[in-house]
Amino acid sequence: MIKVVLDANQFVSALLKQTSNSSLIIDLVHSGDVRLLVSEKIITEIDRVIRYPKVKKIHRRSDSNLDAFIIKIVRVAQMVPGTLKLRVIEEDPTDDKYLECAIEGGADFIISGDKHLKNLWSFREIPIVSPAEFLKRIKTLRLSALAEKNNG
Repeated sequence: MIKVVLDANQFVSALLKQTSNSSLIIDLVHSGDVRLLVSEKIITEIDRVIRYPKVKKIHRRSDSNLDAFIIKIVRVAQMVPGTLKLRVIEEDPTDDKYLECAIEGGADFIISGDKHLKNLWSFREIPIVSPAEFLKRIKTLRLSALAEKNNG
């Protein structure tokens, strides 16, 4: 199963627009096609970011609805220990938590629109891709697997 780490903004995007690429990825997580990796630090950031006043003004969800959103993420995700400490992204050290989670959980992809992460392109051979690029790659992987199955 493909394991992914999503940055907090992907969850915001999914809340704001149900048809966004981020929302489609979260749908893949809920359907069991993709395994979501999180750490306590990532969950804390998601919870904080989705409650920013300017974000709440757009999505207009209640605090109890946001609590349920976080609980749902925790239920479907694989929690990593969160013990690894890295110092990689000097411009924004708070983004290191995504790299730490990816390494601890054996991620196949880090999905982000954050320039500090995307500028790395990959980290320890884990590609860092946009949501659109991830969906394109997973479609290609599925087609390849189907072709192999049909030829095998």
